[in-house]
Amino acid sequence: MSVQRLLLICLVCTGVLLLVAVVVTTPWRPLAEPPGGFTHPDAARDFTAAEIARGRSLARAARPPAYLSMALSLVVSLVLGLTPAGARIIEAVARPLGGGWVWRILLGGLALALIGRLATLPFAARLEVVRRRYGLSVQSWGSWWLDLAKGFAMSTGLLLMVVLGLYALIRALPRAGWLLAAGAGALLVVAISFLYPLVVEPAFNKFHSMPDGELRTSLMQLAERDGVPVRDVLVADASRRTTALNAYVSGFGSTRRIVVYDTTVRDADPREVELIAAHELGHAKRNDVLHGTLIGAAALAAGVCALGLLMTCAPLLRRAGADEAGDPRSLALLLAAVAVIGTLAGPGEMLISRRLEARADVHALDLTRDPAAFIRMQHSLAVANRSNVTPNPILQFLFASHPSAPERIALARDWERLHGKG
Repeated sequence: MSVQRLLLICLVCTGVLLLVAVVVTTPWRPLAEPPGGFTHPDAARDFTAAEIARGRSLARAARPPAYLSMALSLVVSLVLGLTPAGARIIEAVARPLGGGWVWRILLGGLALALIGRLATLPFAARLEVVRRRYGLSVQSWGSWWLDLAKGFAMSTGLLLMVVLGLYALIRALPRAGWLLAAGAGALLVVAISFLYPLVVEPAFNKFHSMPDGELRTSLMQLAERDGVPVRDVLVADASRRTTALNAYVSGFGSTRRIVVYDTTVRDADPREVELIAAHELGHAKRNDVLHGTLIGAAALAAGVCALGLLMTCAPLLRRAGADEAGDPRSLALLLAAVAVIGTLAGPGEMLISRRLEARADVHALDLTRDPAAFIRMQHSLAVANRSNVTPNPILQFLFASHPSAPERIALARDWERLHGKG
């Protein structure tokens, strides 16, 4: 059986597994339809004209650098991967050290990643300027550059280790290497999800336990009533970078943690903080991080199989200036294929994320039975974060990880019509 046929079979199998995982873990509708139908989201009902205008203004200012950055990153990847330019760069940077395949992977991968980062750097800086203009960013340029360098070092370091292992596999085992890489990639996703709170998050924020007091007691009691084991609630020092309000859950098992921004603790009403924590408890109780990790693992395995099919396509290899998939000069083609697959998968990932966020909202309402406070909380979050509460539907579908504030408020009103106020 040919390598292409094996990869195609593996792609179909992992694709089916991914589809089953999505269907099983992702709700189609988080709430039953109330009498009279679902409430239509209406920003004008809950937000002033000034609040709506400010969110739209920020969105208009942020969209050009954000979307141009994404587009240019993809274009640079395609130019380097679908022409001999990438192969020439890989050979050139490795030549001073003998040009061995390991150096071509490590130095070539570093050079390609650096080119992509430098190409989009002006747009990232422009976006930071926009965030400052609207009062969302309060960090210094020195801190911004440091965060940028740390992010690049971590992501590129992981990328180089992964591609080095991949090329070692497919050079040693041209037939089975891609299949082994698919399995190893799935395991890597699980490992990263487990280690992320311990390794990555502390590199960008400092965390401390929420001090004893009424708020901490109420949050711990909320978790106990919900039946979610929580040893601690952490506060992140987000205020040294931003004025935005947020909270999240990350990790699973012994690394699962609920984190609240210090801006949220400082600026939000205690009842609103409880609602935010109840939402995060919904993620924890439903094991959304674990399920997301398993979906990601299946998706990566399918993606590696798709990569294998592309990387064993002779016409593509010739365009990239490489002889075979195990040729280090094909690295630029590999990175271009990853960029394309990631771009195509993005809307699906965002759809799943929005469904899970809506389900966590319902969980918060079920737990607190306080839709009025939930609506106030959503209003406060949207205003503090300068959210666009009238987003373009197409852009919302393609790029939004959360439902819009009016959609979440409409959900609370639907919950109230189904269950009453408490």
